[in-house]
Order: sequence, then structure tokens, then C-alpha cells
Amino acid sequence: MTAIIPEISLIVPCHNEVENLSALYDRIKAVMEKTGKSWEMVCVNDGSMDSTLEYLMALQQQDHRIIVIDLSRNFGKEAALTAALDHARGNCAIPLDADLQDPPELIPELLIKWQEGYDIVNAVRLSRDGESWLKRASAHAFYRIINRMSVVDIPTDTGDFRLLSRPVLDALKMLPERRRFMKGLFAWVGFRTTEVYYHREPRY
Repeated sequence: MTAIIPEISLIVPCHNEVENLSALYDRIKAVMEKTGKSWEMVCVNDGSMDSTLEYLMALQQQDHRIIVIDLSRNFGKEAALTAALDHARGNCAIPLDADLQDPPELIPELLIKWQEGYDIVNAVRLSRDGESWLKRASAHAFYRIINRMSVVDIPTDTGDFRLLSRPVLDALKMLPERRRFMKGLFAWVGFRTTEVYYHREPRY
């Protein structure tokens, strides 16, 4: 029996996120059902010390669209994100944080830009609610400093929340780096890119 390839892969690295996963799943499911597109949610348990893995396994039993990858220990978000992207089967992938700071309700806007022909659609933060002035200032400084050092501009005020087309995913899988800075790699591979804007919510 041939497996049905979903149109969209949602990518969710998880580290001690059990208290957020129910709300995340409910919001993603509500949004994706309105789009009418087939989807999967690829969740990576990155060495959680709580019951994140148990919750994900139970959720997988209820919904076959949930894919669970369990890392042998905590390798960090960059490795977890890489593992999920490598296993994504969709025609595009959308990484988002499990803590709901990246609102699933923005997904339809990302999909519209993809359908217009863009390969990368960055979700750019207009505000960062719930973060201290020091956090905001350090994030602002980080992007400015790294872009002075780099020959490739990394979009400012942009996290991992974005849409990546299948050609972008295939290009990322070919890169040999083991110590990865994914925001830099997303920018480095090129492709036709655009942005949508949103106000980042506090951690759920």
C-alpha cells in the first residue's frame, strides 16, 4: 500500500512541552481543517524530562497524522529541527514553536504566499510580547552583528517560524554541516523569498 504524501508538514521540536501540546494540537487541527489541505505534524522529543514523549505517543494513537521522533538525549533545538525537516514528507514544511509563541492561525497567510510561487515565506515579528527589554535588545543586536559578519543577510526579527518549499527542504538535506545554525542555512540556500508579519505572543 502506497503511503499518501501530505501537502504540508508542520515541524514541532519539543523539550519539556507537555503542558502546551494539547492546546497546540487543537489550534493546529482547527486551522488546518479550514485550509482543506492534507497535513502531518512531525514532533521531535528532544530529551524531555517530563511526559512529553508519552503524550506525543498517545496523540499519535489517536491521529495518524502525528509523526513522533524520539532523540536519545537533549541535542538542542537546531538538531531537533534538522531531524524533523529531514523526515518531513510534505510539499512544504512549516516549523513552529510548541509554546504557541508562533501562532498557528498565521499558517493560511504563509500558504497563500507559497501558492503565489514563493519558496520561503518568513514570518517577521512586529512585536515580542512577554519578553524583557534585555531579551528584545539582545535579539535586535544579534541580528545586526551577525549580518555585519556574514556575506548572506539573515532576516531580522525572524525566528524559525516560516514556510519552506520542497526544493528548499531538498537543498537543506544536502548540506554537510553538523553544528547547524538553521536561520543562517535558511537564508544561505537562496530561493524566492517573501515575508508576512505578526505580533509574537507570550509563551503559553
